[in-house]
Amino acid sequence: MSNLRPLPLIQRVFAALALLVLLAGCATTPPDSVLAVPAPAQKYAAIVVDARTGKQLFEVSSTAQRYPASLTKMMTLYLLFEALDSGRVTKETQIPVSDHAASQPPTKLRFKRGESIDVDSAIRAIVVKSANDVAVAVGEYLGGSEEQFAAMMTSKARQLGMTSTVFRNASGLPDDDQHTTARDMAVLGMALHQRFPQQFHYFSESDFMFRGRLVRGHNDMLGRVRGVDGIKTGYIRASGFNIVTSYNADGRNLIVVVMGADSARQRNDHVEALIQRSLSPAMDGTKTRLMFAEQ
Repeated sequence: MSNLRPLPLIQRVFAALALLVLLAGCATTPPDSVLAVPAPAQKYAAIVVDARTGKQLFEVSSTAQRYPASLTKMMTLYLLFEALDSGRVTKETQIPVSDHAASQPPTKLRFKRGESIDVDSAIRAIVVKSANDVAVAVGEYLGGSEEQFAAMMTSKARQLGMTSTVFRNASGLPDDDQHTTARDMAVLGMALHQRFPQQFHYFSESDFMFRGRLVRGHNDMLGRVRGVDGIKTGYIRASGFNIVTSYNADGRNLIVVVMGADSARQRNDHVEALIQRSLSPAMDGTKTRLMFAEQ
């Protein structure tokens, strides 16, 4: 025969209340999640923004100073799109390629003295190939010199609310004084999407024909994740592997910025993880613990 006796009523009431509190705590306090970061902490920066509302969904070091690398070309394109809108240039306008522009290190299309490129092809060369020679040629054409164009780029950055960005060239090639933040790159990505919807299709192109040959790009996020429609990758040794990515599907529009990754493949894996995390209702309120590359 059992020696267990029923608890008095008051004890049973308190036990039930304690169980309810425990269950409520489990339901309202999501467990921590672990996110692998493919970059050292001193180079890494990231931000995810809901482009429809401006709400910040994720950020790490998003206002820390970083080198933009070829993300710089997003501003070069912004000013070229403005010139198209104003009628200063058309897509058929020929842009001369100076000796200075042609002398830029790769990646480039390799022009000879006296050659030029039309605006439509120039846009594709900058987006798809990240061609440094073409970016500099555009800068010289619109600004008179690359230095003057860089000043125009910085001025436009301030107008857009990019408070921590300074441009020194049109391409993103190494310059110790050229810097930005993940937040500022997200602002620029949203501005391109909102200001130039009729031109934004360029950012989803992964190749183009130029002088009878197929020029392939290296933004492997295109076609990898449904809904990704651009925008730009970048790399120099000082920056690591950078990317600004636009996601637009199922009524959601995100801008994802990742800077400082150790490789393009790891960067792209990380972007995909951030997109999935940002789209998942289960992640709301979840604390995220970061595991950096050197840990």
